[in-house]
Amino acid sequence: MEINFAMQPSGVMMITLVGRLDIQGAARIDVQFSAVAASSAAVVVDMGAVTFMASMGLRTLLLAAKAMRGKAGRMVLYRPQGDVEAVLVTSGTSQLVPVSHDLAAAEQLALGAAAG
Repeated sequence: MEINFAMQPSGVMMITLVGRLDIQGAARIDVQFSAVAASSAAVVVDMGAVTFMASMGLRTLLLAAKAMRGKAGRMVLYRPQGDVEAVLVTSGTSQLVPVSHDLAAAEQLALGAAAG
């Protein structure tokens, strides 16, 4: 699992994940992901290159989203593909952390909660 960070012109922190978000992948990114998410008011997580999602990956996403929500921040999951999106929906994660396939909409969702 690879993780990259980039501040967008909109002020949203983009976290890009690449690879398998399984137990090993989650362990590899957990500390960095949580730290960046907690220090940002608006985060969009680009999941377009995540090829597999396991329960530990869900845990990583949910813990960071919960920490952000406690500080009036918001996380949005951007363009999860196929089976990964199915896991997000089936697990109920998409009810807690919004999913968007449009970058502008994802940024607006993240910024809306951060500004309000």
